[in-house]
Formats: sequence, C-alpha cells, structure tokens
Amino acid sequence: MHKIQKPYLLFLGDANREYGAKTAQGVLHWVPDQCVGQFRLPGCEIDLGIADMDFEEAYAAGGRTVLLGVANRGGVLPDHWVPHLIKAVKAGFDVAAGLHVRLNDLTCLKAAADKQGRTLHDVRHWSGGPMPLGTGRKRSGHRALIVGTDCAVGKKFTALAVHQALVEKGVDATFRPTGQTGALISGYGCALDTIPGDFISGVAEALSPDNDPDHWDVIEGQATVLHPTFAAVTIGLVHGSQPDAMIVSHDLGRTEMRGLPGRVLPTLLDTIDAHERAARVNNPKARCVAISVNTSAVDEDAAQTALAEIEQMTGLPSTDPIRFGADILAKAILDTMEPHNE
Repeated sequence: MHKIQKPYLLFLGDANREYGAKTAQGVLHWVPDQCVGQFRLPGCEIDLGIADMDFEEAYAAGGRTVLLGVANRGGVLPDHWVPHLIKAVKAGFDVAAGLHVRLNDLTCLKAAADKQGRTLHDVRHWSGGPMPLGTGRKRSGHRALIVGTDCAVGKKFTALAVHQALVEKGVDATFRPTGQTGALISGYGCALDTIPGDFISGVAEALSPDNDPDHWDVIEGQATVLHPTFAAVTIGLVHGSQPDAMIVSHDLGRTEMRGLPGRVLPTLLDTIDAHERAARVNNPKARCVAISVNTSAVDEDAAQTALAEIEQMTGLPSTDPIRFGADILAKAILDTMEPHNE
C-alpha cells in the first residue's frame, strides 16, 4: 500500500475543461492545508484558485509530492508532461498519480527518480508486495463501511464527512480509502478495483487491521453488491472490511444504474438487505444504521421532504452529510451499534 508524503503541489499541466481536475479538486476540498499550490503550463484552462508555483517555490513552501490532479479519458499521461515531472523529481519531489499508465514504466522518469532517491506512486496499482488472501478472522476495533445503491453516489464524500464528524466528537477514528482519490487525500491506501478478485477481501482486511478497542475505521465503499458489472469488487470489500455498521449512500432522483441504461436502480430496502446479507458472512451482527443522500439536484425544502420520506420508509436516520452535516450519521454509528468484538 502507498504511503505518500504531503504537502502536495497539484499538477494541472495544460489540461482543458474536458479533462477536468476532479482528483485535484477532491484533494483540495478535503485537505486544503496539505496543498501548497498548483503547477500549470501555458494554455491550462483550469484554475483551482490557489497560488501558482514552480517546483523550486513549492519545495521551499514545504511541498514534498507532485500530485497529478487530472483524470483524463483513458488515464494516460501526455508525453509533453514527462519532462516537467523529471524537473520535479530533480527539485526533490516524489510524484503521485491515479492514472492507468504507470509512472514507474516511464524509463526516463524512473531513472531520474532513482538517481534522486525519489518515489513514484502509482496509486491505481498495488505496491505492497505479495497480496494477502482474506481469512475472515475477527479483528479488534470497530469498522463502519459506506455502501450504496450504485456507483458514484457519494460514498467517498460520505466516508470523509463521517470521519471528520467522529474526530470532532473526540472519537479515535481513521479514514480508510479504497480508491485512488481517497488514497491521495489521505496519503495512503489502495485502489481496490485494480486488485485481482481472489485477493480483494485480503487487501480489504489489510486496509483495516486490528486496532484499539474504541477505535473506529471509516472505510470508503466501492460500487454496490447489486451492480451487475462491479459487484465483485464490492463483495470482496464487504467481506474483508468486516463492518460493524454500514451507511447506505444514495443519489436522490437517480433511476438507472450507472453505465446500464434501462437497468432500474435497486430500492433502498433491497440495498440494505443485500449488503447486510453479504456483511454477515464474516460478522453476524453487521447492519445498516443510516442513509446518506446526495440531494444536490433539488432545493433545500425538497431535500428535507425526501429525507423525511426515506426515514419513514427505512426506519433509519437520513441526511445529506455535505449539505446538512454528518453528525446524524456519526451518532448512528456510535449510538446504535453493538460491536461484534466485545
């Protein structure tokens, strides 16, 4: 698993608006104090609203890793960016990327990094040695896993918001990322969708190991066990996470599963049932304790009405953690669970 030095210099290159900078924006949103500036080439159409810096300025400001903040179609690295990354490692930086292409496969960049004693982090690729197999062994500490009705419904943002709320309550808690952006936000982790199926549950166990009795891991979810395309990753994550509590994420107004036109979105009740069944393979006491709803598509009154309807239907506390805060979700974790390891 990757352990990435921070603070970051966010590398945007000459990206246009079609590229977008979702990775950089996500990192800047959650850890702004760990972003010293942005590096842009002439013609860049994206501005994060932070200081433009060259590599020397950013290193002097405390930056230690250049983070490629752009996720383009196909996850490729433009050839004309490579000389700039070589300059970065010569200035003392590590480089981290969540692209499909491997930084370590770029011969000239790898040679420069090795010569300078710098590390190239390919966050979408496993770097932790032999992959472990899952065992299902009961582990100490508590775990909350964010699950969902579909892909891209807000699981990462929910996990980060819940973790933040727990910490503010004085709870010993750790955010456990399972995707590349989450790993870049936290500075460690693994993108589970790059792991061969036999090893997903084992890597998930390694991501949330034994811990102190009162400690909570808040684990970022991936996809859903009801998605015909991506359920394999989710099943391994659910088994390996061994959650005590699960929070279900849902995107209000979505009717079809992502990437599957005509495939009706599962109901919240079916989603709860499916994930509880999967989780109870390794933790018989696992259960869903709250609903996190992305209400960004409607106004506040409509959001409150929808949340009340969801609470009535599911019998679980429901909120939009970005719009209204995550205290309700954190309280559901702390107040309604009886951890299985006690």
